[in-house]
Amino acid sequence: MGAYVLRRVLIMLLLLLLLSFAVFVLFSLLPADVARLTCGKICTDQTIELNRIRLGLDKSVFEQYWLFLSAIFVGRTYGVGEGAVVCEAPCLGWSFTKSEPVLELILDRLPTTIFLALGAFVLFLIGGVLLGIYSALRRGGWQDKAITGVALVGYSLPSFFFGLVVIYFVIIRWQILPFPRYEHPWDDPVQFVQTMILPWLVLAILYAAFYTRLTRSQMLETLGDDYIRTARAKGLPERTVIGKHALRAGLTPIVTAAGLDLAGLLGGAIILEAIFSLPGLGSLAISSVTNPDQSILVGVTLITATFVIIANLVVDILYAYIDPRVRAS
Repeated sequence: MGAYVLRRVLIMLLLLLLLSFAVFVLFSLLPADVARLTCGKICTDQTIELNRIRLGLDKSVFEQYWLFLSAIFVGRTYGVGEGAVVCEAPCLGWSFTKSEPVLELILDRLPTTIFLALGAFVLFLIGGVLLGIYSALRRGGWQDKAITGVALVGYSLPSFFFGLVVIYFVIIRWQILPFPRYEHPWDDPVQFVQTMILPWLVLAILYAAFYTRLTRSQMLETLGDDYIRTARAKGLPERTVIGKHALRAGLTPIVTAAGLDLAGLLGGAIILEAIFSLPGLGSLAISSVTNPDQSILVGVTLITATFVIIANLVVDILYAYIDPRVRAS
C-alpha cells in the first residue's frame, strides 16, 4: 500500500509541474498586453515599456516561467527602487489592479467556495446514493419510475435556470428567505445559513439526480451477480448483502465521480456564486475577466486544476482501499 501511494504522489507532483507550465504558457500566448493593462491611468509608450521590464515580460517565456515557479518557493520582487513590490513566498503572482498578492486574494475567497462545495457535496452524495439504492431495490415499481423520472428532470435542468427559479419563488414571491447577503459563519451563523441554504439545495438537487441514476445502474448490475445470490442463500441479512457486498462492489464509479465533482466545486461554482452573490473563487474569476487581471486568472486556474489532480490522487487511494487488486497495478 505504501509503495502504491508513493507512486501516485510522485505522479501527482509531475502532473502539477506540467500543469503549471501549460497554464503559464497558454496565458502568456494571449493577445492581451499585460504591461498596458497594468500601467495605471497614464499610459505612455515609455511607461508601458518600463512596466513590461518590471513585470519581466521582456524575457523569454521560459525565463518568465522560471521566475514564476521560483516565486512559489522564494518569493519575488517586481521592479526596483522605491516603486518595487515584494511578493512573499509562496507567491502566485501580484495583482496590480487590486495591489495585493494573488494568493491572498484566493485565500480570502476560498472559504466561501469550500463552504458551498462541502455543504452541497454532503447533501447530494448522501441523497443521491440512498435514492439510487432504493430505486434499484424497487426496480420496475412506481417508486423506481417516480425517482428515475424526477432524476432525469433534475439532471436536465441548467444550474442558472434552476437557481433563478428558486430565487424568484423562495425569496421574491413567497419571501421565505431574505435576499442573499453572505456573512462568515463565525460572525453571523443565522445569516450564513440563510444565504447558503438555497445554493446548497440547488447544487444538491442537480448533482443528486446524476448520482441517483449512477447508483441505480451500478446496484442493478451488481445485484445480478452470482456472489450476491450466494450471500442471500447463506441467510445473510439483506442490510449486510446490500451495504457490505453489493454497494461496495459498485462504489468505484461513484467514488470517481464524487472526487472529481467535489474538486470542480472547490474550483468555484461560477454561475451559482454569481446568482447568489457569493464572494467565492468563481466570482473572483469573473471579476478578473471583466476587469482584466491575468495574474489572478492564472492563479485561480492553477488552484482549480490542482484541486482536480489532488482529487484524482485521493480517488486512486480510495480505489486501493475498496479493491485491494488495484494496489498491484
